[in-house]
Amino acid sequence: MVRNACPGQTGAVSEPWVLHVDLDQFIAAVEVLRRPELAGKAVIVGGRGDPTERAVVSTASYEARKFGVGSGMPLRIAARKVPDAVILPVDADTYLAASEKVMSVLHSQPGATVQVLGWDEAFVGVLTENPEAYARRLQQAVLEETMLHCSVGIGDTLVRAKVATRFGKPAGVFRLTNANWLEVMGSRPTIELWGVGTKVSRRLATLGIRTVAQLAASNPDDLVPEFGPKMGPWYAQLGRGDGARTVDDTPWVARGHSRETTFQRDLTESGQIHDAVRELAAQVLEDVAAEGRPVIGLTLKVRYAPFLTKTYGRKIPQTSDPAEVLARTLDLAAKIEPDRPVRLLGLRAEMPMPEDSRQGHTPTRSGW
Repeated sequence: MVRNACPGQTGAVSEPWVLHVDLDQFIAAVEVLRRPELAGKAVIVGGRGDPTERAVVSTASYEARKFGVGSGMPLRIAARKVPDAVILPVDADTYLAASEKVMSVLHSQPGATVQVLGWDEAFVGVLTENPEAYARRLQQAVLEETMLHCSVGIGDTLVRAKVATRFGKPAGVFRLTNANWLEVMGSRPTIELWGVGTKVSRRLATLGIRTVAQLAASNPDDLVPEFGPKMGPWYAQLGRGDGARTVDDTPWVARGHSRETTFQRDLTESGQIHDAVRELAAQVLEDVAAEGRPVIGLTLKVRYAPFLTKTYGRKIPQTSDPAEVLARTLDLAAKIEPDRPVRLLGLRAEMPMPEDSRQGHTPTRSGW
C-alpha cells in the first residue's frame, strides 16, 4: 500500500531523500511472531504482565488500541478497557534481538546511510530518483527477513520524513516535502509535530499559536521571550518542517543514564525512601561507569501517591567519584516531602557530551 500526497515529483535525476522507517506495533508484533495464535487479538505488553501490579503499558496491538489503550497507560486501566485482552510481560532481550535483525536489513540496502533512533525506528538516507520504489523494496526486504511490517515516511528533511510516517501507517508509504507540508500539516495542532509535547503546545497556545500553519508563520523573535534564544527559533523552524537534511550514521552518544522503580506498595518511612534512593544511585552509577565519563548533573524524580510527580535537579561539579555522586543524590532526596507516600522514584545522571557534530540535528527527548 503506497500513499503519495505528491504524485509526479519523481524524475530521472537521483536526489537525496530521507526515509523514516517505523516498525508497526513492534513489541506486540514480535510477541505475535512467537505466539501465532495471538494474531488478530487484543495484545497488551507491560510490566510483568500482571494488571494487579503497578506497571504501565509498553505497547498494545492495533486491536487493543481501538479501545483506547496506549503506551504509558497504567496496566490496570488497560485491563479494564479490554477485559479479554492478552496481557504479556516485557521481554526486552527478545525485542532487542528482533530490532538488531531489522537494523541489519536496513544497513544492507544499496546506498543506505542508517541512523538508528531506537528499537523500532531509524532514518535511512539515500540518493534515488524514485524514493517510493526504494521504500517499497526496503519494506519487502524487512518483511522477508524478519516477518515484521514497517511504515516509511519520505521527506526532504528529517522532520518531514518523521512526521510523514504516521500518514503511511500501517505498512504504507507517505511523502512530505516543502511543497505539501502546509497542505497536509497546516491545520493540525502543534502537538502533532515531532518534538512538541503537551507542555510546549500549551505554552505556544498562550501566544495564540495553536496550529502548525500559525507556528510556521510566526516570527522567531516573538518566541524568544517564552522559549529562549535557541529554542524559540527552533520551534518556528519546526513549524515549517525545516531542519537537517542529511542522515548521520555517527554512533549515538547518551547524554545521561536513568533508572526508576515503581513500588508495589507506597514507601511511607524515611528509611525505606533512603534505601531506595541508594539502590537507584548504585544502578545509575554502574551505567555511568561503563561510559567512562563523569557526572555533571542529577535529577531525582518522585511520584507521590496517588499520582503527583515532581522532579528535583541540580548541576554538580564534574566528578567520577561514586561517593560524591551518592552524597549529591542524597542531598536531593532531602527535598522529598515528608509524610507523603512515595509510589515511584527515579534518578538521572547527566554526563558531558564529547565533541559531536550530530548535536542539534534532530529533536531530542529527555529520559523523562
